[in-house]
Order: sequence, then C-alpha cells, then structure tokens
Amino acid sequence: MTVLPRLVAFDLDDTLAPSKSPLSPEMAALLVRLLEVAEVCVISGGQFAQFQMQVIDQLTEVSPEALTRLHLMPTCGTQYYRHANHTWNQIYAENLSFDEGSRALLAVEAAAKDLGLWEGETWGPILEDRGSQITFSALGQQAPVAAKVAWDPTGDKKNTLRAAVAALLPDLEVRSGGSTSVDITRQGIDKAYGMTKLAELTGIPLDDMIFVGDRLDETGNDYPVKALGVRCVAVTGWEDTAAYLETLIPELAATTV
Repeated sequence: MTVLPRLVAFDLDDTLAPSKSPLSPEMAALLVRLLEVAEVCVISGGQFAQFQMQVIDQLTEVSPEALTRLHLMPTCGTQYYRHANHTWNQIYAENLSFDEGSRALLAVEAAAKDLGLWEGETWGPILEDRGSQITFSALGQQAPVAAKVAWDPTGDKKNTLRAAVAALLPDLEVRSGGSTSVDITRQGIDKAYGMTKLAELTGIPLDDMIFVGDRLDETGNDYPVKALGVRCVAVTGWEDTAAYLETLIPELAATTV
C-alpha cells in the first residue's frame, strides 16, 4: 500500500508554472485545494519577490489558516519563509559572505565570456545577487520562455558553463538552475539541504514527503532531492503536475474525513 504524503513539495519554474510566469488559474485552484488536506512547500531558485508574483499573488481564494501550511523556500532552499500574523516571515537565510559573492560574480562572468555565452542583448540583467545565491541568467531575468528554449534546447550550454564555474569555485556549490541559469550558493547548500531543514523545522520526516520537479536528471537542480531519498514525481511541465494533483488530492481528502 502506498503511503500518502503529509507534505508535498514542488519546484516552481516548469513544474508549477512556465519559467518566471504566474500560476495559471487552474494550478492556483489546485494548490488551494491541496493546502486544505496537506502541508505544501515550494522550493526553487528564484528570490522571494519571484515567489510573491508567481505563487502568493495568485492564491486569491486561500484562507489565512491554509497559508500557515504553505512553506516557501526561495533560492534553492537557502532561505525559508512562513506565514504568520498576516505577513511572511523569514525563518533563516544562508547568505553568502561578501568575499564569496564577489568571487562568484567574477567567476561566472569570466567563464561565460570565455565560452562565448555572454549575450549582448538580454531581457534584464544577466547576473543577480540574491544574498544567499548568485544567479546567472543567460538572457536576463525577464527573458520570454520561447527565447530561453531556443537558446539552449539541449541544456549543453548551461551544463558546460556550470562545469567551468565549478572549477573556478571549488569551495562553493555551483548547479544548473532553470532553463538558462546557473546558481551559486554556499557549499552543501542545495535543495537537499532545504528539504532536510524543512523536515527538521516542521517535524515531518522526509519519508512522509513527496517532491514534484522537472529537473530530476543528474545535472538538474532537483536531483539532490532525489539523491537524498525523498520520493519524487518527475514532470515536464505544469500540466503534468496538475494531472498528478487531480489524482492525489481526492486520495488525501479521503484520509481526512
């Protein structure tokens, strides 16, 4: 018999919504339903403002009580937020030191230029210091989904850049992020770290969690969660996630009656 999860965790871009885009009304409604029967976590590379735009602002029908069951882990779990007293409160942030952040910015820019991956025309800044994470976005933070897909359809460019930057920063964690991004955090701080902290702070064992993500391959930023031993569901887009939740939510609801 399959054990139903007490907590369902999700990647964000290309799992709950297209890259850097708001949740669809369908997905927002499904998350509201899920929050009525389970704890929910969103853990992704974006900063908190991105979570606000993509997720929080779309949950217009959610109750204050349900929001207390929503766990937000921006920048790949290097930060953690919970809702209480009508606001979102930061529980922790594993920030890079000034030296670490400076070296990361210099290394990723140098490697991208050496590899011919530094684009002259972009949609916003290529580099972003998110405090606990340095993020390289090849086409800028606001690049449209179609442009991102066309830039690196196989992921080879991003993975080549990740390897080059990792060689320059052996004391930091360098991982492929979204479709055109590379993320740099403190060593050992990735989504597996975030999920482990989530279990510690909520008291919900990892065995009672399920993670849903689109990058569970060995080069993907969701892979550390799989390697940790958490049950995982692989998807290729929000439509797959929606189909999975249409089945899971009634099963969870049946156990709460």
